[in-house]
Amino acid sequence: MYKYTIARQLATKRVITNRGDEVGKLSDFIVNETTGDIESLVVEVDRNSKVIARLGTKDKVMEIPYSAVTAVSDVFIVDEREIIDSGSGPAE
Repeated sequence: MYKYTIARQLATKRVITNRGDEVGKLSDFIVNETTGDIESLVVEVDRNSKVIARLGTKDKVMEIPYSAVTAVSDVFIVDEREIIDSGSGPAE
């Protein structure tokens, strides 16, 4: 069974790692036009984030692969190892 959510309800949700570190706020999704699958999250980064500091990125937004998402409730929870390993770069 599918559960549908209005995209507007997801806008500006916080994105945190599975270790509880803040990454930022959801800004947008990148969706596969053919399949309709979400490919990645576009996140407005939190400049005070430990994860962002470790990545050393100066960009205001970053792309996080949707495969890194482990749970969605009041926040998006993402696997920190996948973010670090993928070296998530800026969104285009």
